[in-house]
Amino acid sequence: MLRHSSFAAGVVFVCAIGFAADDPLNGTWKIDAPKSGFSNGKFPKNMSITIQLTINGDQIVYHSVNDTVKDKPTGIDYTAAMDGKTYPARGSDRYNTVSVRRLSKNQLEILESKDGDVIVGAIWELLPGGKRFVRRGIAKGSDGRSYEYEEFFDKQ
Repeated sequence: MLRHSSFAAGVVFVCAIGFAADDPLNGTWKIDAPKSGFSNGKFPKNMSITIQLTINGDQIVYHSVNDTVKDKPTGIDYTAAMDGKTYPARGSDRYNTVSVRRLSKNQLEILESKDGDVIVGAIWELLPGGKRFVRRGIAKGSDGRSYEYEEFFDKQ
């Protein structure tokens, strides 16, 4: 009996690894700046962001590089369970925690906060075909005013 339980646990473990490896959002994504924009009209025409996503089960590992300003690239890193709780984020002056919830296989809800104040709220959606995702949200600008945004990313 113990042998069968070990075998069953091994099958579940292997299936979980296979599912995580096949997550459609895993990979490297590059912004499509000409298709993206901010409602306040301040979207940089030369916007350059690359995101690396790794999702294992209910955990997301996020790494991004924004090299729009070529001599001063910035990056953001976080690891978070997709349970709606807050987790630390490193590399951003705009926010220091992140909360992630998986809404469906192809959708995530992301909240980015600074000292408990939500700065960005967004839905990320993988589009049909799995080679493009869009993040749509509302952000608080440095002037304190809110604006909407829509950013498209292509799988590399």
